[in-house]
Amino acid sequence: MPPESVPQRRVGANHILGGSNVRPVALDDNRPGRVVILNGGSSAGKTTLGRKLQSSLAGSWLLLGIDLFIWTLPAEMISDPDGLLRHEGVITRGRCFMSLWAGYQVAVAALARSGVDVLLDDVMLEGVADQRRWDDALHDLDVYWVGVRCAPEIAAEREAERGDRPTGIARHQAVSVHEGVRYDREVDTGVLGVPQSVNVIGDALRRRWSIQIGPASEEPPTIPPASAWTGNGGFRPAPWER
Repeated sequence: MPPESVPQRRVGANHILGGSNVRPVALDDNRPGRVVILNGGSSAGKTTLGRKLQSSLAGSWLLLGIDLFIWTLPAEMISDPDGLLRHEGVITRGRCFMSLWAGYQVAVAALARSGVDVLLDDVMLEGVADQRRWDDALHDLDVYWVGVRCAPEIAAEREAERGDRPTGIARHQAVSVHEGVRYDREVDTGVLGVPQSVNVIGDALRRRWSIQIGPASEEPPTIPPASAWTGNGGFRPAPWER
């Protein structure tokens, strides 16, 4: 009997998974990976944009983010002066956190240098100083900076509607994370919807790298975005631990 047909599933813009029919885009040993950094405050929509871009861009892009990094930290570093502290909507980072974060930045750079294309969802808590830290880590790579903005009142409204993260952070970060940061492209998610924002970024990346990009779907991401924080300022377990 002929083998049973297995439904195919498209991953990214130009490879398909389905049964034994796997045709991923191979890494180019002669080309370092490209890096797209999405910088914006809490509730700006970075992670959702990252997931949509990951599904639309040609090739296999790895999506990394600040929440993923936080989930790998020792739980004792949350609400600790040497780790992460939150007070009245402001997050501060201690010595131990910064040391681990510097190692994380080197690891992201190593992935890109090995040929992996990376989408990075991050929050520049110190604005231009954090951008310099990333520039130092990624100094020999092709990096595209995207500012993901929305008005403070819109960010605060989204934060309240979600109820899954501490209040006050979104309003503060809506402005502070962009201070002094230079961008190749910016989008305002309070003005543009997700598909429109993805199309704006995708068009810019097409011009930069002659990269193919498929149309952005109106459907929510297959893997919904989640914050490492809880609504009361605690630490939410990683998705794989729930």
